[in-house]
Amino acid sequence: MTLPAAQLGGSSLSFTGLQSVSLVTIHLANGSRVPVIRLVADSITINNFLLDVRRATGPSLVTTAGQMVVRGHVTAYLDSVTATTLGGLGLTLGTDQTPPPGNELPSQLLRVNLGLVGIDADHISFTNQEQKLHG
Repeated sequence: MTLPAAQLGGSSLSFTGLQSVSLVTIHLANGSRVPVIRLVADSITINNFLLDVRRATGPSLVTTAGQMVVRGHVTAYLDSVTATTLGGLGLTLGTDQTPPPGNELPSQLLRVNLGLVGIDADHISFTNQEQKLHG
């Protein structure tokens, strides 16, 4: 896991079997420690997936897909979450605040933007995936 976080976006995000949402501290590849939001679930599905992986300098790798699904022991590490609930309310989470308990987080979100520090799962699949270097 490294920073800066990759920027992950999608038109919608849904998950099943949400077990926890918590604030934890992780070790980065450079040995430093940072706080992140850890989300543990059975699966996460993102429609109109876009992942922009950047370094401090140089090109970025952009991956797009009609859909991305991760399933089986999913643990996502995030530094930020912005989205809209199905009811139209805005949702913003960051590492400077305690996230709501998992049972208070809606199982589907719209217009999602995540700062992705890392993710671990048993299986990942993409529909109509494409990757390009930019810059």
